[in-house]
Amino acid sequence: MEHNEQTRCSELAKSSTFYRSLYSEIEEVGWELLVRLGGDLTFLSFRILDAKSRVHFVEIELDETYPKSPPRASADVPYIFDLKWSISSRLKDVVQQFQKHLEKLQEFWSTLDDIDKSLWVVDPKQPSRSMSHRQINIGNDCFIMLYIDADDPKSLPECRFMGPGPVVDSFRRIWQRNRRKWTKDRPYLENIACLLETQLPRPIDVQKNDQQVECGICYAQCLPVDDELGDNSGSGTDYRCDNTTCNKAFHSVCLGDWLRSITTTRQSFDVLFGNCPYCSEPVAVKITNSRK
Repeated sequence: MEHNEQTRCSELAKSSTFYRSLYSEIEEVGWELLVRLGGDLTFLSFRILDAKSRVHFVEIELDETYPKSPPRASADVPYIFDLKWSISSRLKDVVQQFQKHLEKLQEFWSTLDDIDKSLWVVDPKQPSRSMSHRQINIGNDCFIMLYIDADDPKSLPECRFMGPGPVVDSFRRIWQRNRRKWTKDRPYLENIACLLETQLPRPIDVQKNDQQVECGICYAQCLPVDDELGDNSGSGTDYRCDNTTCNKAFHSVCLGDWLRSITTTRQSFDVLFGNCPYCSEPVAVKITNSRK
């Protein structure tokens, strides 16, 4: 019984020493960076910002022989770093090595961010930081799967084409013919467009935001650039029919001119009152100074 008590006291002393030592190591890293700590203190997670303020989490597992044996580190990165460890190493060394690893991957993530912002990426929908591939819509129901080299992201990527046979074969031949034109000095997106000899579709949400609605009278998206139009020169549609089943768009200038040609149109001060050319519901448009 006395032997068992001595063993228990010895284990408590060891665990107490381990806790004090680990708390000291966390203090060196910074408690504000700690986001998770396992109940037995063998699992920790730290939140790290990289040079572009991207958020990363490094998870560290300790075994019972720590610090004699190195901890295991994992993170949402394309590949994990080789941990350099000695008996005198501490948690801060793991975090510092992880931060250096993030520095190496900055160009890789910047390249992928540019692709996500500027091209029509169909997969993955919500990419993680460990993913190095992008499936991109290149038009004509065709797609290209790009595999970006994490260590050399500006190099010519491996790729795979998908889509209707004849069209894909054409894209594949063009890519092979132009692959020597790829240069690391040129922006990544320019390189892809150059090799494919086509203007690549932008993200669908950008297309929607940029799309101009045609006028229901002149059938143009924008008015011509003309000094006589004053502030309306080159402008897009700026008036919609209030009838939700119609909702036709117009340039207010065009609608005003059309209303003037209708004998039933009434005018009060600088406002014309009439009917929509499409659904006949009431419309009212203000006359600009240049068209009074």
